[in-house]
Parts: sequence; C-alpha cells; structure tokens
Amino acid sequence: MIIVVLHNLIRISINQFRDINTHLSSAEGLCFSDGRRKVDYVLVFHQRRHGSIRSPASTSVSHDRLSIVSNGNFPPSVGPDVEAERGGGVQGEAANAGEVFMELGCSGGNETTEPADHEMRLIRQEFEANLLEAGLEIERNNEVSLKTHGPCFTRLHAPWPVLCREAEFLKIKVPTKTVRYHLFWFSVHVQRLFVSPFQPKVPHQDHERTKFLSHCFSRDKIHLYNITSKDTFFDNATRGRIVYEILRRTVCVRTCQTIGISTLIANGVYDSAFPLHDVSVPTRRPLVLHEEWARYSAFYKYQPIDLVRKYFGEKIGLYFAWLGVYTQLLVPASIVGIIVFGYGVATVDTNIPSQEMCDESLNFTMCPLCDGACDFWRLSTACGTARASHLFDNPATVFFAIFMSLWAVLFLEHWKRRQISLSFSWDLTGIEEDEEHPRPKYETILLQKRQRKQKNKKKKKKNEVGKLRNLCLAVIEKLTWKDRLPGYFINVSSILFMFGLTFSAVFGVIVYRITVSALMAMSPDPETKSNVRVTVTATAVIINLVVILILDEIYGAVALWLTELEIPKTETNFEERLILKAFLLKFMNAYAPIFYVAFFKGRFAGRPGNYVYVFNDFRMEECAPGGCLIELCIQLSIIMLGKQLIQNNIFEIGIPKLKKLVRAIKDKGSAEEEREEERPPQQWNLDYALAPFEGLTPEYMEMIIQFGFVSLFVASFPLAPLFALLNNVIEIRLDAKKFVTELRRPVAIRAKDIGIWYNILSGMGKFSVIINAFVISFTSDFIPRLVYQYMFSQTGTMHGFIDHTLSYFNVSNFKPGTAPQNSELGDITFCSRYKDYREPPWAPDAYTFSKQYWCVLAARLAFVILFQNLVMFLSLVVAWVIPDVPKTIVEQLKREKKLLVDVFLREEKEKFQLIQNCALLYSWRAVSCIKEPSGVTQPLPAMSEVFRYQETLLLLLPLY
Repeated sequence: MIIVVLHNLIRISINQFRDINTHLSSAEGLCFSDGRRKVDYVLVFHQRRHGSIRSPASTSVSHDRLSIVSNGNFPPSVGPDVEAERGGGVQGEAANAGEVFMELGCSGGNETTEPADHEMRLIRQEFEANLLEAGLEIERNNEVSLKTHGPCFTRLHAPWPVLCREAEFLKIKVPTKTVRYHLFWFSVHVQRLFVSPFQPKVPHQDHERTKFLSHCFSRDKIHLYNITSKDTFFDNATRGRIVYEILRRTVCVRTCQTIGISTLIANGVYDSAFPLHDVSVPTRRPLVLHEEWARYSAFYKYQPIDLVRKYFGEKIGLYFAWLGVYTQLLVPASIVGIIVFGYGVATVDTNIPSQEMCDESLNFTMCPLCDGACDFWRLSTACGTARASHLFDNPATVFFAIFMSLWAVLFLEHWKRRQISLSFSWDLTGIEEDEEHPRPKYETILLQKRQRKQKNKKKKKKNEVGKLRNLCLAVIEKLTWKDRLPGYFINVSSILFMFGLTFSAVFGVIVYRITVSALMAMSPDPETKSNVRVTVTATAVIINLVVILILDEIYGAVALWLTELEIPKTETNFEERLILKAFLLKFMNAYAPIFYVAFFKGRFAGRPGNYVYVFNDFRMEECAPGGCLIELCIQLSIIMLGKQLIQNNIFEIGIPKLKKLVRAIKDKGSAEEEREEERPPQQWNLDYALAPFEGLTPEYMEMIIQFGFVSLFVASFPLAPLFALLNNVIEIRLDAKKFVTELRRPVAIRAKDIGIWYNILSGMGKFSVIINAFVISFTSDFIPRLVYQYMFSQTGTMHGFIDHTLSYFNVSNFKPGTAPQNSELGDITFCSRYKDYREPPWAPDAYTFSKQYWCVLAARLAFVILFQNLVMFLSLVVAWVIPDVPKTIVEQLKREKKLLVDVFLREEKEKFQLIQNCALLYSWRAVSCIKEPSGVTQPLPAMSEVFRYQETLLLLLPLY
C-alpha cells in the first residue's frame, strides 16, 4: 500500500514538472509537447487549397490541442470544454481514459478532398503506421487537420531503445567510460604559445586534444560506455542520422516501392524532411558556430572543424577541413608569387629587350595590322606593352612554374595526411560503407519495366489487389545497359553539342575581336586608332566572362538532366556521374578562351602577303608586339576575378536572398494566418522557411575551377594564388554563414574522404605540369631569348634580340588592295618588319621558315620534355619522402588497439571472477543442504549452465 501511494505521488510530481517544462520547451521548439522528448526529425507535407469552406464546428477547435501518434508517454488529456466542442462521444471518453487520439489525415470537418490528395493521405497513414511499428514516436498539431492550405508538420522522436538498436546496426562508434589519452602532447604546449590567439573560443576545447577510447555500440556492452544521460549520449546529429536511416528503409507498399522517404518526397506525398537546427532561444541560431565560425570578423581564426563535424556530419566537416588546408597552403604560394612579381617590377628598367622596343632610334617599321585601312607603325609605340609583359615574362616565372607544380603535390600529400588524422580523431578508421538503397527514379523505371513485362505476358488477375501485390513483391530485377542505351546516346550527343556550343562562343568572340579591330582601325579619330588593342582586348574578355557565367548555369542544369537520363542506381553513383559531367562541361567552358589565347592565337595568322582570312574578309588576329603572354595574363586575371566576385560571392549571396524574398511574398498570406495562430513561431516553421541543402557539389566545383586557375596557367599570372587566398578567406565565412543561417540542417553523413574530388585534383595537378611547360615554351619568349643568347648573340648578351626576332618584308609583295593607301611614315618600299623567323625577300627561299625557327622549335620541345620529367621526378620524390599516414597516427592506432583489448580483458576477468564467486556460493549452499534433514533441502540452480559459461569464457580470453 505504501509503495502504491509513493508511486502515485512521484507520478503527480513528474506530471507537474512536465507541465512547467512544456512551456519552456515549446518556446525553443525542439521538443514534443511534453517538454522531454526531442524532435529528431520533421516531415512536411502541403495541404492544397480546394475552395471548400470549413464547418463552424471545425474552425472552433482549440489550436492548443495536439494530435499525437506515439508509442511513448502522452501529455495530459484535454479538458471537458474541448470535449464539448468536439461533440463528446467516444473520442472524448477515450481521451479522458488516457488513450491516443489519432488524426493521421489532413482534411477535417466537412472539407472535400480530391482523389489524389486522398491517395496521398492514405500513403502517409500507411507510412507513419510503419514508422510507429519501427519504434518511432510521432506528434502533430491538431490544427494540421483544420488547415485548408499550407505546410503541415509531423515531428518524429526516436526513444532510447530505438537509438540503441539502430546504433548497433549502423556500427556507430561511441566513447567508453574513463579510458582516454592525450594527442600530440608536445605540440599542444607549443601551440598554446603561438596559435592560441587564432583559436576559436569553443567550449571543451581541451577535448579536441583528448582521445576517448571508442568502440562500436553494442547493447551487450552498454555498461562499458560513458552514459551520463540517455538524452545526451547520442548527440542531435547522430539522432537525426538514425531517424533518417529508419525513414529511408521504411517500406510503403501502396507506392510499390522498396524505400521510404526519398520516394515519397519524389512523388509529392511529402514536401520535405529534415532535422532541426540546434538553436539558442534569443538568436534562433547555433550560438557557438555563429559567433566563432559564421562571422566575417572571425576571418583570422582557425575553423572549429571538430564542432562543424559534430553538428553537420563528417562529409561537410571534411569539405571545410579541405577548404581550410587549401587556403592555408595558398599563403606560401602567394608570398612566392608576390616575390616573382616584385622581381619583374625591379628588373623592368634593366631589361634589354624592353629597352630595345622602346628605343625610337632603332626605327623598326612594322607591317600594317589590317588590310588597306591600317598604316605602317613604329615598334616603339608598343613600349608600354613590352614593359608590362616583362612583369610576368621573366626568368623568375620558370622557377615559379616549377614551384607551383611541386606545391600542388605538397598540397595533395598534406591533405592526405590531414585526412587520415581527421579519420582517426573522428573514429572513421575501419568503418564500412553504409548500404545504399536505390534512388526513386531508378525504382520508378524498374517498376515501369515490371509493368511492361506483365502486360507482355498478358497475365491478367481478377483480383486487382492481388495484382498490385504481385507487382510489388515481384522478383527483384535490375536495369541493364539496354534500358540505359537511349540515355547514353543522348549523353554523348549532348556533351558533344555542348562542346560545340563552347567552341562556337569562343569563335564568336574571335570574330568580334577581328571585326571591331578592323572597324576601329578605319576610324578617322587618331585616339581611337591608338587604343584599338586595349579596347578590343578588354571588351572581348568581358564578353567572354559574361558568356562563361551564363553557360555555367546552363551546363549545371544540363549535367543534372543528363545524369538523370543515365538512371544511376544509388546516390553515390549519381553524384559521381554528375560531378564528372559538370566538371567536364564547366572546365571546358572556363578554360576554352584561355587555351585559345595561350596556344592558338597568332599561330595560324599567316604572314604579310599571305594572311589567313575568316569569311574571306577578315584577317586572323595576331599577338601583341610584346607577345601573347600579356594577353593571356589579362584574360586569366579578368575571368578568374570576375568568376570569384560575381559567381562565387554575389550569386551565392544574392540568389538565395532573392529566392527567400520570392518565397516570402508567395507565402505572405499563409504566413500572416500562421502568425495569428502560433506565437512565437516554432523552430520547424523557421527551418522550413530556409533553403533546402542541395549537396556539396557546387561548393567543391567552384574551388576546383579556382584550383585550375591557380595551377594550370600560373606561369602567366603569378598573382593568381594571392587573389585566390583573398577570395577563400571570405569564401570560408560565406559558406559557414550559409550553412548556419540560410540552409536547412542536412543529415549527418559519414565519409572517410572527399571522394572523387581528390582524383580530379590529382589529375589537374599532373595536367598543370604539361600546361605550364607549354606556356613557358610556346607562349612566352623565355626559350627564344635563351636560344639567341647562347647560339646567335655575338656578345653573349641580349643586345640585338628584337632585331633577331623580326623578319623583313618587301612592300611590293602585298596583294592588291591590302597595302596602306596613304602612309604617314612616307614612302616605305622594302624595310617593313613583322615578328617571325622567316627568310628575307632577297633569299632564294623567300619567306620560308629560317634556320633560327627550327632551332627555337627544337629548344622548345626539348624544354617541354625536360620540364615535365624534372617536375614529375621531383613530385615522386616529394610523395615518397612524405608518408601518407603520420607516424604519430600509426603509434596511436596501435596504442588504441592495445587499450581496447585491455578493457575487454578486464571486463571478462570481472565476469569470470563473478562466476567463480557464484560457484563458491553454490558449493557452500550444497554443503549446507547436505547437513540439513532430509525433505528440507531446497532445489539448487542448474550448475551445468554456470560451468558451461565458465568454459566459454576460458576459450574466448586468448582471442582478446
């Protein structure tokens, strides 16, 4: 009796505490109505407007009543007033009796429902019933059933038994009780002296340097784990991941699919599904991440990577860790680039080729730049271009190209070591890849294939339900290459078409440059004539930039469409194929204009008297007198800076804001109604208003394209690493702010590495060696200067180099109508010059390539081979010297295994000691029973079971 009274008192106290806690938790919007159970996941579906009018009875229901579908505890039953509004009856009596009031539908009162909405309601009922059967607890506001339109929210909670079961299935590693050890003891004390000002102020920061011994969760060994509270043992990211796994594998037979939530979202049954952000009540934002990570004022601080991983999961944590490593290693590259550029600035006044070009006394008269309208001109007028070209085309550029090729290798090796260190500290070593379910699109196509097969066999069933069941329970098939053949054909043809579109855009800009140059050259204004090259180059690059930005958006959508046509089975296959297509198209789009300037411009222009024409009217364009490298530098810098400024920053900030504004205007009416009904707004309403997370592919892609600008053509623009560094400092905080404040919280996904992106980076690093070798050899004048100095110069210096690179042309050899009509330089008959290695007009083989041309070409090809082999050899040496796995990690892995074995040995020894004590107690009781009179002895336990367990332990102990 006393126990019963105490039990009732405790229950009353708990209920009172629960009522108080309900109001506090509802303000945060992170718990169920009882204030105790966390909202681990939210399902959202839209109630569509049908034009019907709700009955007065339905509109008068209290907004505070909840429709709860749960296998856990329930809040107190509603009062009699609400029961009267309901109309009493059985439901009211059931509520008073403490039973569950279930309203799985979303239509209430006398509201009519369209057939499609009715079918979706039935699908939701079946799906949520299966979730209940899986152990989840469900809660939904009763006002959901009274809405005529707008979003409806279903909250999910995973109780402790479900978390334990799923954690064991997913092999989630959790910390053990007290065993822990410190990482990098010496480095911690060093970093406290030098790095502490740059560290973010994160709670429990010492734990980042402390490694708790972890083990895959097992319900049999639950006593080993450091469980201080069942509510906090699994963090919210892990809880959300566990619920998502249940949602993903829950079967819904009515849809004839084998997977759950992804298929239902694709079919429009649910609008979205997401976990909630962990927020503080005043700011409604993750406080620590917002203050120490997602602020531009924290640009000088290190990222709290461990906290990012704990909140968003390993996949997103690895992205920000990779971006941080990439940004840090841009610092030495930027410093060396500034030194190389400074060397060019310091030596521009002593550069002999530039001095010769600027020397008016040498009187180099050059051939006209266009036919008829253009006049002869003096080479000294291109003095500014020559001096600017030396800033980037100097001997230090070769050293910088070699340095950047080795820098790319160092970056990849450093990232591999960092990745393995993170895998160890995040307990990712030895994890198995999660089994992936088929994508909804794949299952839809597979279902259609089954239906066609059923029609072809003409097996008609009398019972339609039996037929539907036979379809859903059919033998699992798979799509073959024949099913994907149309998609492959469209993929190949579309990609070839996109390549053609890119080349057409580049060719269109070339035609623009040629025609505008000719038109400006025919202008009577002398100032216009003098600025032809600058104006045409600047406007053409801006046009290129606009075309690149437009085609980038188009190619992203096309790559997604083409990947869908291939019908990949899993999300991993889909993501990899999408990345390859998007990278291929965007790489070609971004670098096609740069490749043209670097390797094709001026190569096929011909010579005076025998030029190559476009459309039989316009001459192919030539490089500037100072060479094509300065034009390549201008092209690269404007496209790189323009993409970073416009696409990576303005688009990332402006487009989400614009979408949010449009969505707010569209939902303005319903939002006002919700504000009247619900004050303050719950967290699920606020999170639903955020933009959905669409993956990391766009984030990685912009950085990979930037990595190409930094590595591929860095010989022409040494300041590229500096601008990339400045952009990335902002990009990290911009992405952090976007993830924390503008996107819904993504599901925490485990990942051991960055996946296919590492292979792309490695390929680009090797490709950059080849590109830089050809840029130095064929685009710059580095090789011609070396050849002249060591083979043709009489004094062994660069004096006479400009005259050596210019060939003679006889004006009388112009084609009719192409020579200048009235020259301001007087009567020029013979000494017109042009930049090429050709025989003079008085030679037997006039205008053919001279011996100097073949010498320079041989030297260029030899330099390409030498440069590639040298850099590749040094790269292999660097990769060999730097081990992939740090030595400290190897030692700690061994130490962790030893500690783990000791823990389990100690546990088994304790069990063995307990069994021995039980055996002694059994023996003592047996002896005492013998001494008692017959008929008084009590039955003994089965001692054979005790000895059998003891023998099993003795066999298992050596295995540990």
